[in-house]
Amino acid sequence: MTSVAVLGATGNLGKHVARQVLERGWSLSVAVRNRGRLNPAIAAYAQVADLDLSSASIEQLARFAEGHDALVFCAGVVTEGEAFVSLVDKTVSALESIPQERRPVCWFLAGAALLSLDAAGRRGVDLPKVRDTYWPHRKNFDRLQSTTLDWRLLCPGPMVDQPALGLHRLRVSIDQLPTPLTSIAGSLPAPLVLPLFAMKIPEMIIPYADAAAVILANVQPNDSMSRHRVGIALPVGMKGKKDQWAARPREA
Repeated sequence: MTSVAVLGATGNLGKHVARQVLERGWSLSVAVRNRGRLNPAIAAYAQVADLDLSSASIEQLARFAEGHDALVFCAGVVTEGEAFVSLVDKTVSALESIPQERRPVCWFLAGAALLSLDAAGRRGVDLPKVRDTYWPHRKNFDRLQSTTLDWRLLCPGPMVDQPALGLHRLRVSIDQLPTPLTSIAGSLPAPLVLPLFAMKIPEMIIPYADAAAVILANVQPNDSMSRHRVGIALPVGMKGKKDQWAARPREA
């Protein structure tokens, strides 16, 4: 049986990941600061560890994660800045301290701005205004690239609490934006690329349930997503609307 550990299981994405783990009949472990915030249906079947991630030690995090097939990190918010970066760094350090044969495959969360926009590798986080808020994603990506962990980094647009579309309908990309910019974008200066990138965001407004499904469909060691950024977009021609779907800033 596949075993999955989830950090941030009381959050919007974490709840969907945890629920889908149980629906698959897999073993689930969750670490929470407040058990009262955990969905009762999840609490009834999961192994629950009382752990405040902000104050937990590297050793405590390692003990929680060790021996699982996969760890899904849904904790933290990009707008927390250095606190978010420190939380990711501590989690990566904990995973690195686990013996190689006991380490889980690990999924982390960033945003579409971390994906490459053109052949030169320019990213949304390199653009004016975008980098002012989403720079922690760049630092977290740099940290992951420095490790030998078997990681994947989910980079969706805004995520919303809407019914799943299903994996077969989604556009999924590796390292590149799943909704390519016009070819001329590669020759434009950053200020002119910014509006082109912004126009693509509505195509990447993804239900939490679909994001969770992408993660759980790819937890095999050293698969095609290993050590890559993963983008997700809606079907061609479909756009979401932030004002209707209440997108959160952490996932833009």
